[in-house]
Amino acid sequence: QVQLVESGGGSVQAGGSLTLSCVASGALPSTYCMAWFRTIPGKDREGVAAVEADGSEIIDEFLEGRFTISKDSAKNTLSLQMNSLKPEDTGMYYCAVDLGAGECPGEDGMDYWGKGTLVTVSP
Repeated sequence: QVQLVESGGGSVQAGGSLTLSCVASGALPSTYCMAWFRTIPGKDREGVAAVEADGSEIIDEFLEGRFTISKDSAKNTLSLQMNSLKPEDTGMYYCAVDLGAGECPGEDGMDYWGKGTLVTVSP
């Protein structure tokens, strides 16, 4: 079993910044995919950013430039730095892991999920 705990969500005004963190614990392999997804009101859950098992970083093309992802492998911690936040970034942000050694799968392929952390961006 793997446990994921997200933190760092909150309320900010447009243009502000937040840093989300996700700590993984439990039966983790030495390398694995760790990713952020989000659910925005009125939309399906979507991928935000991920760190592949080989350490490669992936960010949604529409968020690149505002969002940065990083991973501290020694601490099994994934961070998402979000700058220049917009009201349309409001939503629930989830951390997920895939324990395989290959590329990060999509939402349906992730093995474990956190409970999420809420981000609210006001105009």
